[in-house]
Amino acid sequence: MTKISVHDLHEKLHELKSGEIILDVRNPDEYASGHMPSSLNIPLGQLPEKLEDLKKYVTIYVHCKMGGRAQRAAELLRSSGFTNIVCIAELGMDAWHASGYPTES
Repeated sequence: MTKISVHDLHEKLHELKSGEIILDVRNPDEYASGHMPSSLNIPLGQLPEKLEDLKKYVTIYVHCKMGGRAQRAAELLRSSGFTNIVCIAELGMDAWHASGYPTES
C-alpha cells in the first residue's frame, strides 16, 4: 500500500484518470459538512459490504478526517485482496481544510 500526503493528493486532484477514485471513509454527517471534490463517501463501517463495488477502480485514494480511519480502511481493502490502494495517512480533511483546498458540500 502506498501512502501520500494531502498535498500530494491535491496535486493529483485535477489529473485523476478514469478509474481513479477518492474514497472518503468518514461518517455521512462529516462528509455533508464538506468533502474533497468528486469524492465518494463510504463510511468505514459500511466498507465491507461495498468491496465488490470498489473492484472496478484502478486506483483508490483513501482518506478520512485525521488519518486513523483511512489507515484502517486501507488495511481492510488490502487484506481483501486490493493492491491499488493509496492511503492519505496524515490528517486527512483537517489538513485539507487548513491548507485552504477546495471542498464541496
